[in-house]
Amino acid sequence: MREDIEFDAEGATLRGWFYRPDDAGGEVPCVVMSHGFSAIKEMHLDEYAQVFCDAGLACVVYDNRGLGASDAAAGKPRLELDPWEQVRDYQHAITYAQSRPDVDADRIGVWGSSYSGGHSYVVAAIDRRVKAVCGQVPLVSGRRAFEMLVRIDFWEQTWEALAADRLARARGEAPAMIPVVDADPLAQSALPTPDSYEFFSAYEGTSWQNEVTLRSLEHFMGYEPGEYLKRISPTPLLMVVAPNDRLVAGELACEAFETAAHPKRLVIVPGGHFDAYVGDGFRISSGAARDWFVEHLLTPATVPATA
Repeated sequence: MREDIEFDAEGATLRGWFYRPDDAGGEVPCVVMSHGFSAIKEMHLDEYAQVFCDAGLACVVYDNRGLGASDAAAGKPRLELDPWEQVRDYQHAITYAQSRPDVDADRIGVWGSSYSGGHSYVVAAIDRRVKAVCGQVPLVSGRRAFEMLVRIDFWEQTWEALAADRLARARGEAPAMIPVVDADPLAQSALPTPDSYEFFSAYEGTSWQNEVTLRSLEHFMGYEPGEYLKRISPTPLLMVVAPNDRLVAGELACEAFETAAHPKRLVIVPGGHFDAYVGDGFRISSGAARDWFVEHLLTPATVPATA
């Protein structure tokens, strides 16, 4: 049911898994999936893919470039998170899925979570090969998320550090690095919330690494995926939001949802950002996404009755 895969993303080899439903004959719809900020596919993506696969959907699941099993492009550092490179890699993954003889190239969905939840909206807006999209606990504004996560008296030193890093790189020095999480929420880290530390620290000792380049934070601050929500229609949009999300602010996602045109649906999961991956949150988030993709990728389109 699951096979290891790799594919070229214009200079970077991306690796992951391909899920195919048991006893599926011929071409089947496919959902393309990747994870959020610094996360790797082993952080619950296999569980989502299994739910989708059990419903008759194939899945392409992969690590973002420079993370987990995937390579960085030649001359680029590992652990550098460029959202626009990750958006383009979603498109490469769609192309890979379409190239497979067991995938229906005309029935491709995109799923993302957190950082990649934002990516999923951008991809759905700019790539009409996408026939349905689900983004859960999504980042919708990098600048507003930064302003909520980082104390205002720390902003100036952050900007100074980013400027110094650019000068150092220009001199040929190694990129500055920053921890993804820290036990002390006041210490410098990319995701300075207690629930972020609890979630990510459970993966210490795996292929996940607790650092990213400092420039990843600069890319984050300049990324505004919520601006693309209004451009997704007529592709069906599902947004799954945790109202108590204090990492990317659930209320921002709910506000952004109102800017999207139909067809669209909003689903609420209990708890905070990482509760979407476990327990009732997982049951709700995975079930809603499964049903959305089944409706729009598996179910034959209905023809409206004429007057």
